Amino acid sequence: MSITPSLKPKIGISACLLGETVRFNGGHKQSHLCSEVLAEYFDFVPLCPEVAIGLGIPRETIRLVGDAEQPQAVGTVHRELNVTAPLDAYGRKMAAEHTDLCGYIFMQKSPSCGLERVKVYRENGAPVDGGGRGIYAQAFCARHPNLPVEEDGRLNDPVLRENFLARVFVYASWQRLLAEGLTRHRLLAFHSRYKYLLMAHSLMHYKSLGHRLGSMSKDANLDELAACYFSDLMTGLKKCATRGSHTNVLQHISGYLKQVISADDKQEMQTVIGQYRQGIVPLVVPLTLLKHHFRLHPDRYIAQQAYLQPHPENLSLRNAI
Repeated sequence: MSITPSLKPKIGISACLLGETVRFNGGHKQSHLCSEVLAEYFDFVPLCPEVAIGLGIPRETIRLVGDAEQPQAVGTVHRELNVTAPLDAYGRKMAAEHTDLCGYIFMQKSPSCGLERVKVYRENGAPVDGGGRGIYAQAFCARHPNLPVEEDGRLNDPVLRENFLARVFVYASWQRLLAEGLTRHRLLAFHSRYKYLLMAHSLMHYKSLGHRLGSMSKDANLDELAACYFSDLMTGLKKCATRGSHTNVLQHISGYLKQVISADDKQEMQTVIGQYRQGIVPLVVPLTLLKHHFRLHPDRYIAQQAYLQPHPENLSLRNAI
């Protein structure tokens, strides 16, 4: 997969992660991964809700208090400073304006932008078990429930990083499909392209969505069916693939070679897939071998499968999983 500048997926991002000095103390939290590595492949849309609603730089810190499900964002020094409503309104506003995003990277632990486990304090000052979600992040995500979202710190985990970015590219592909015009043929072609990727993440969703499309009637409401399909697809892809589930897909794909490669090549393929399952080699190793054989013995169906390269190869996302 190669990315031309005009086709770079757009990703929303907390501005401080790109090095913008918008933190409460006038600093930043620049992420090398985001600003140096991912910036080559994505168009980032930097946003800082606390600055946008008028809080200064530097500024008094805020924290979440009360009910973890519906916390209030108040000043840590001046408790009368309550910015819950402005942060919520800004989240709604940005969600309405930025409908072309394919993902969002939020600043972790932030009372405005944190996605999970953000500290929420009781009236007595004790933290609530499990924490909550930042006010702005909650408002934004509620309006884009299928959008791939992740926190910057979690992207240091190679499995979570690969999962998030794979979903971003699937989301971008779906946006292009809708822009071209939804048809039954395009919907079926889209599903065919992402079947094995979905199988690696969730066998249950792979089966249920295949059945749903296979039993699609001619008088079905295509817009409604497609919306439900895509929601379930993104839910399935959010589940992280495992070595076991990847192995299952590798075995399925290698089956398309059984009539065209030698017995020795088949044995080598099985050995490498087994080494991957056992954790001896990363996923890129059996995939490279598969691609080698399919270059020698092309298969039209396998050639269209996003699983073989769901994101740009130079990102090396499958070298560590």
